[in-house]
Amino acid sequence: MTGRRRGARSGRGWDAAPPRPRATSTGRPRHDRSADGDSAGTGLDATGGETASPPRNEAEVAREICLRQLAVRPRTRAELATALARRGISEETTEQVLDRYDEVGIIDDAAFARAWVSSRHQGRGLARRALANELRQRGVDGEIASEALGELDETTEAATARSLVDRKLRTARGEPDAVFRRLVAMLARKGYPAGVAIRAVKEALAAQSAEAAEFAEHIDADALADSEMELDRESSSFD
Repeated sequence: MTGRRRGARSGRGWDAAPPRPRATSTGRPRHDRSADGDSAGTGLDATGGETASPPRNEAEVAREICLRQLAVRPRTRAELATALARRGISEETTEQVLDRYDEVGIIDDAAFARAWVSSRHQGRGLARRALANELRQRGVDGEIASEALGELDETTEAATARSLVDRKLRTARGEPDAVFRRLVAMLARKGYPAGVAIRAVKEALAAQSAEAAEFAEHIDADALADSEMELDRESSSFD
């Protein structure tokens, strides 16, 4: 009996012969991508999926993290080390990358501290005590911080305190005693010592009006002592 063998299928079934290569316009056979699994330069694997990129070097990842951080604002070495630790970068790689950045000047804690002191004093009117606290929070070494803060002398600090008080007095309302205490507390929050704060406010009040000048004349040692205790309580946080 002639006919098809049982189980055989025609066409492109499970027992069909593999397709013959199709000719291209150049006469050369063109292979189906499905038959070959991949074509050169496509980035596809044998199943048609994208091939995985090779894992990146940890130092390369660390450098990218640092550069993204530095693009926002200058950073200290300690700040960058903290950012790398949060991303799981090993201590060995962190030291390697940051040592190199130190070497080429991409990070410079001394330059950072000087710029920070200048910017924050001029922009926010912060005194040395407040600035020292901010530098410490950013991991700046104590000796480096002291050198940067040394560029802000007592005369400049006193002049800035007086300027802050004069500006606030333009809109201050209330009795001289209440205004005095509010202004001294404001300077305390910005890190000014009690003596500097009280002198700046007393001088400004004396120049404001006859009533304020009369009040300023009666500020004595007892008032100074009371104000110092109040400053100690209120200066734990800075603007």
